Amino acid sequence: MTKIIEKCKKIVVEIYNKFDASHDFAHIERVMKNAEEILAGEPTASEEVVRLAVLLHDIEDAKYKSGDNPTVLEILQAIGVDGELAKKVFACIESVSFSGGNAKDITSIDGAIVRDADRLDAIGAIGIARTFAFGGARGRKLYDTDEMVRDNMSETEYRGKETASVTHFYEKLLLLKELMVTEEGKRLAEQRHDYMEGFLKQLNREIGT
Repeated sequence: MTKIIEKCKKIVVEIYNKFDASHDFAHIERVMKNAEEILAGEPTASEEVVRLAVLLHDIEDAKYKSGDNPTVLEILQAIGVDGELAKKVFACIESVSFSGGNAKDITSIDGAIVRDADRLDAIGAIGIARTFAFGGARGRKLYDTDEMVRDNMSETEYRGKETASVTHFYEKLLLLKELMVTEEGKRLAEQRHDYMEGFLKQLNREIGT
């Protein structure tokens, strides 16, 4: 691990651990593990760009953004990242967000790796846990059988309504398997997606729907 990565990690740990359990530093560590698995099969990717983007990708997330925390740019400047590297890191971060299915286009293999790695942590067993952790932190219902599942949303519509946690599976999580970009990301997503479907079937049995 380079000194730049070490410096970045030291700064962001304290920031992420102010967030709820769905987006704390443990989330970053899992995304990094996913990225490392995908990186192993992508020899043309930049490990430094990927690692920095993973460490920084949620720093300015609108759900947690605070004037008390440094921006991505401020962190990159503080750790001595040059302009060209910073540009590549920003491009990766910009392509990560789902935004109701309105994500920005992938512009590099580095961005594809970071996006897939982050989305893998949104599905499967850990994805289920994170969904309910986030919903609990926001005071959302576990489920609402009368709530309509939305599609073809704008980013504003996606972020503007606080839906029940189970609705989030149908509006985002179950869509992610088909949106994976890298071959390894696609492979890893298969089992996690199947696990979520099994969970939802069991949930529906238990609540009688």
